[in-house]
Amino acid sequence: MQNSSTRTAGYLYQISIIGLLFFIFGFVTWLNGTLIPFLKLACELDTLQALFVTFAFYISYFFLAIPSSQILKRTGFKNGMALGLLVMALGCLIFIPAANMRAFPLFLTGLFVQGMGLSLLQTASNPYISIIGPIESAAQRISIMGICNKVAGILSPLILSSIVLKNASVIEAQINEATDGVARAGLLNELAGRVVMPYIVMAIVLGLLAAMIRRSALPEIDTAAGTSSEGTVSNLAASRTSVWQFPHLMLGALAIFLYVGAEVMAGDVIGVYGKSLGFSLDQTKYFTSFTLGAMLVGYVLSIILIPKYVSQQNFLKYSAMLGVVFTVLTYLTTGPTAVTCIALLGLANAVMWPAIWPLAINGLGRFTQIGSALLVMGIAGGALIPQLYGVLEKSVGYQSAFLFSMLPCYLYILYYAIWGYKPR
Repeated sequence: MQNSSTRTAGYLYQISIIGLLFFIFGFVTWLNGTLIPFLKLACELDTLQALFVTFAFYISYFFLAIPSSQILKRTGFKNGMALGLLVMALGCLIFIPAANMRAFPLFLTGLFVQGMGLSLLQTASNPYISIIGPIESAAQRISIMGICNKVAGILSPLILSSIVLKNASVIEAQINEATDGVARAGLLNELAGRVVMPYIVMAIVLGLLAAMIRRSALPEIDTAAGTSSEGTVSNLAASRTSVWQFPHLMLGALAIFLYVGAEVMAGDVIGVYGKSLGFSLDQTKYFTSFTLGAMLVGYVLSIILIPKYVSQQNFLKYSAMLGVVFTVLTYLTTGPTAVTCIALLGLANAVMWPAIWPLAINGLGRFTQIGSALLVMGIAGGALIPQLYGVLEKSVGYQSAFLFSMLPCYLYILYYAIWGYKPR
């Protein structure tokens, strides 16, 4: 009885530590929804230029994911997570000179460095939470992590926007009306300086968390003993000599790529889309939190329903169908209805990462770390899909651009949920 209680306490301890890390992921990641309109105003950018915020942040995953897996082999999961937090803190500190010089390339550098740290954290924490218990309930555990992520994601744009976009419409009008170059530059410099203190605080908090993780009793896991969806030790990895011999992993990496692109569109680009619909900055600064609120509802539903009432692959299938419906409705509507449909895409997106991830790494065994790195590389979809939207918006308009950017994503994820996830 004592042994059972000890195991339960240890399991809850591990879940709590990883949950804290997912909270950090969400808080830092979903600041981009506020940074896009903020930097668009402070650095005088057009829409396509402003969307380089998501590009710089998410493209780092593509370049750093495989190196992250190699780092984890040397450091182990716990030390690798602590290192990732320190790298993120460095990225936050880069915002200080970026704001003082109002230099958009330096802001992008800070975002890229933050993404580097998150790449290391994601490569460590996602397989950890997938393998820590039965693979058939992995989507449920990742959904719990998703709640931590999205609660932070709801809070972060509200907190940051209340600081950096306070009275945004008034400031925007003052900047547009300023005829004197010195006065205009003063207004822009004052606005840019608003990000300094929040990012100093985040850097300090990340440094303290790195020290806490380093000193924690979080155990290492054995990735060589992978389990299949039936709960038995998988023999897939034993018969393979390369990670490229797992088709369901390769298809899963593409599914992650398209999913993250769709998630970023629904969460970060919703403000830009709302501005195109005629909403003011004081209104659009809250739109990201609407999407994340819908995602939070989706996570709660998945925890209740998976795997007792519906399998994770079927939940993924239904979510993809819902994504298709809300994307089409966004195209067919305008005003508050269109914004609501984009926000409700958060409901469709909620369980996609939790379901795709365990399906894609199922049976990888000793290839789990490198397979996880390939999936993390797929996060680059958050860099490229919004850029596609920015390019299409100039030629076909914002409504058609949204449809052409999003619909193929959900249709492919639907294919993966029906056929592509099967190991073979």
